[in-house]
Amino acid sequence: MLTFKNFNIADWFSFYRIVAAPFLLILIWFDLRLIFTWLLLISYCTDAIDGYLARRLKITSARGSQLDSFGDQITLIVGLTGLFYFETVFIKTNLVLILIAFIPYITQMLIAYFKYGKATAFHTYLAKLSAILQSVFILWSLFFSPEYALFYIMIIIGLLETFEEIALIFMYDQWASDVKGIFWALRDKRRLKKKSH
Repeated sequence: MLTFKNFNIADWFSFYRIVAAPFLLILIWFDLRLIFTWLLLISYCTDAIDGYLARRLKITSARGSQLDSFGDQITLIVGLTGLFYFETVFIKTNLVLILIAFIPYITQMLIAYFKYGKATAFHTYLAKLSAILQSVFILWSLFFSPEYALFYIMIIIGLLETFEEIALIFMYDQWASDVKGIFWALRDKRRLKKKSH
């Protein structure tokens, strides 16, 4: 049975991001931009910390990967909500481009839930790069103002990462975590062993 005692230190950092989400939304509601941005920065920092701790202390697990992914997704949603509220003009101006990037992401999520019953947790190199770019862009926009060069790079990398995730979903019959990318998936024993049966 899963209880709070089963969580390791890396899981707790992931869990923090999930618990922090509703409080961040409250800060948006009260129009507290600066406090929201600083606390969002802390949430993004915990994302870097939990992965490092899991690898360093050798406490990686499928549950931890899933919790980390959920924490990432909910933090991204909160960050985008803040960006939409505090930078409404920028969002409306670039809505078409944002939808072009966001629709494939939603499609990827739906394919994953249809096939695995839950979100993916591949944690590819492209996914990590995309997450870094997203967090930097959102934080830069909230602390200062949106930077278009960074915005376009974020969109391109985000689309590449999403298409890679979709390809990986079709490559893996069973849910798998911590796949670095398509190149590594082609040599992954978990996938090859399944195919050989």
